[in-house]
Amino acid sequence: AISLELWHTASLVHDDVVDESDKRRGQSSVNAIYDNKVSVLVGDYLLATSLTNAAMTGDVRLVELVGRLGQELSEGEIIQLNNTNASNFSEDVYFEVIKKKTAALFATAAEAGAISVKSTDEMAEMSRQFGELIGISFQIKDDIFDYSDLEDLGKPTMSDLRDGKVTLPLIIALQRAPQVEADHIRQLGELVATESENPETEKRLEEIKSFVLRFQGNEYAVQKMLAYKKQAIEALRIFRDSKTKESL
Repeated sequence: AISLELWHTASLVHDDVVDESDKRRGQSSVNAIYDNKVSVLVGDYLLATSLTNAAMTGDVRLVELVGRLGQELSEGEIIQLNNTNASNFSEDVYFEVIKKKTAALFATAAEAGAISVKSTDEMAEMSRQFGELIGISFQIKDDIFDYSDLEDLGKPTMSDLRDGKVTLPLIIALQRAPQVEADHIRQLGELVATESENPETEKRLEEIKSFVLRFQGNEYAVQKMLAYKKQAIEALRIFRDSKTKESL
């Protein structure tokens, strides 16, 4: 648990450097308080400490899991960077990114928990599947929030779009809209992501948000989120009924 918590924290510290973010869940990020050099070194230290803790379990499978998680998180970030502002950013690419960037951590945590109590291989695999499915559902919900009017989320709404990240609600709205209107929204998105803050930025963001809601991008994403949630619950069928199973 400590190993994965440290790994997760390290990935967030590094992500804030990559994304040039000055906030992390409503608080100043490490790179905002210090600088990128300190942030990278702090993230590296947390990664090394994470692996040290995994090794302390004496189970090489857990060390392998943590190492594989690092690979997947990095791959997800690279795929996302390669597709920033891409006009052909598809639903398939979106799910590939969130499987590696978010769901991989959930999956690893669930599988590691099963392995640590000597579960059968089948139970460990179903735990991993549960973690991945609930992780995908979690990330879709987070992306839905980006186009919602809810306050106190710990991050500004439309924050992904400001960083040039295209998520499921917008992808679906672009697919459903007439070509001319979709091209116009793509142009607005590129302006928001590449220009420094100016009086037009908020106006453009509101237009994009209105576009997503008009073409029911959020509604589609909600249905996808619930479908993954249902699959995750199905993955738990292999386990006997208990309070722990119910809580999951």
